[in-house]
Amino acid sequence: MATDKANNAERDPRRRVHLERQWFAQALERCLAGRDLPALRACVAELRDALRRAGETPDPPAGPTVAFRLEDLLDELDQVLQARTLARARYYLRRLRRATEEVRTGPINEINLLRWKEYDDILTDSLWVIPRRDTSGAHQAWYWGNFVPQIPRQMMLRYTRRGDWVLDPFAGSGTTLIECRRLGRNGIGVELNPQVAARARETVAQEPNPQGVVTALVEGDSTTLDFAHLLERHGRSSVHLLLLHPPYHDIIRFGEDPRDLSNAPTVEAFLERLGQVVERTSPVLETGRYLAVVIGDKYGHGEWIPLGFYAMEEVRRRGYRLKSIVVKNFEDTRSKRRRQSLWRYRALAGGFYLFKHEYILIFEKV
Repeated sequence: MATDKANNAERDPRRRVHLERQWFAQALERCLAGRDLPALRACVAELRDALRRAGETPDPPAGPTVAFRLEDLLDELDQVLQARTLARARYYLRRLRRATEEVRTGPINEINLLRWKEYDDILTDSLWVIPRRDTSGAHQAWYWGNFVPQIPRQMMLRYTRRGDWVLDPFAGSGTTLIECRRLGRNGIGVELNPQVAARARETVAQEPNPQGVVTALVEGDSTTLDFAHLLERHGRSSVHLLLLHPPYHDIIRFGEDPRDLSNAPTVEAFLERLGQVVERTSPVLETGRYLAVVIGDKYGHGEWIPLGFYAMEEVRRRGYRLKSIVVKNFEDTRSKRRRQSLWRYRALAGGFYLFKHEYILIFEKV
């Protein structure tokens, strides 16, 4: 059995191991009590080898447990072994002991900073290369201009806690609300097109809701909607995160409704309407919380129009502090791939470059 455990640990070092809390705390204390650096290192090396071989304590945990990802735990012990002074080695061991006993999170998310290495699913770089759209569960690709589900997921993991409230004024096919159900966040979406809203409700309802959160989608014009009244229906006066994925002006037209931002007659009119949505939603966002705008640029009359940066200034002018600009790769759809050669020719002939990115603009309300 011990051999099987060792083989499993070697094959999958990223798996989580459950250690008896008291056993592990006592093992760390024995190492901390080492009279000098060689003695401490010998104790830690013995503990590390035991964990590497078995992937867990020698016997099944009998009492309360603490879970670690094996890879991270071994890395922590390696850091102790590489320390050049007794004081530094003890510092690393005490830090590991704290990670065993305590949880330290910030005010707006559930990331345990004492175990930060375990969150490698949360992106922190400003360049996001997402090979394909998540199509699992209720996520579908029936709607033009689909929101990539990984984006609202990342925003919620980074800027909300379970039970928090998320508002999406451009709900579209309901992508944000599906992710709300998955992550245990309450979500409210607003969609202008009645047919899209109806289908989006059906789509969202297909996603399991094990945590029983609210995922409401209403029809409405976010440039004029009374969001405070909308939240009152759910016993709320504020939300913790705003996610805006507006049309990229007229790149894709989503219907004939003149109120649709994709039908704005000019770039200036588009930006004015986007600013109205920010003004309408801003009062219900709690101070110190975050707003994210997902948007791309466009071409018009032979000129690159920096729609993303124009949108950035619209938000900044309304009392927000810019925290980050994330550049996300823009994958071709099947239909675009069939026209790839044509577009490449046009780029070469016209002296421009093809769009392969969009922006995630992240703001803090101050």
